[in-house]
Amino acid sequence: MKQILLIEDDTVISMVLKAYLDREGYSVRQAYSCREAISAFQSKTPELVLLDLGLPDGDGLTLLAYIRERSACPVIILTALSDLTHKLEGLNQGADDYISKPFIGEEVIARVNAVLRRSSHSFKQAEVQHYGSLRVNYKAHSVHLNEEELKFTPKDLDLLFYLLQHPNQTLSREQLIEGVWVYDYEGSDRAVDMAINRVRQALRNWNPLEGEIVTIRGMGYQARV
Repeated sequence: MKQILLIEDDTVISMVLKAYLDREGYSVRQAYSCREAISAFQSKTPELVLLDLGLPDGDGLTLLAYIRERSACPVIILTALSDLTHKLEGLNQGADDYISKPFIGEEVIARVNAVLRRSSHSFKQAEVQHYGSLRVNYKAHSVHLNEEELKFTPKDLDLLFYLLQHPNQTLSREQLIEGVWVYDYEGSDRAVDMAINRVRQALRNWNPLEGEIVTIRGMGYQARV
């Protein structure tokens, strides 16, 4: 049974979300503050975190950074409908998706299922591929450059894998959203661009003669290998 850490200070919202997740078969731990969330996270790393950004004892984005420093587990942020700035900041800091309040339980379940499905997806190809000094293990979901393991969030890793699965093909933002994010959501183009930038930063020491992620102006992105 997959475990979800639900960090939400509104008791009613937390209980409603827990009921939906319980019914779906997930094991849910609830935290109502940053302090409780850190304690719960330290005791056991969950398979996914649902994170409200408006917590009473701290900034949810700071808590997101804390999680990202310690784990690549998927994080879905919960935020107000009009708060686009926080949505984009969350995605830029490594959140895998966001859900705007008010929301319906079925939407939360659909997004949780989709994010977990992507994070556990194994590509149907050779288990290990080498791109010069870059070694990609698709089954183990690991990437090494010059024998040093690189760290990616689950979504960024899916993005890199998807690009490498379509070598030397120009993929538009829409194609990447469909292939990696699965569904559209507000601000999705920016999410793609920010994820590409994070992947490039992680691969900054990859010899460009061996491969690189390039921008095809006006068209999209390409893994040139």
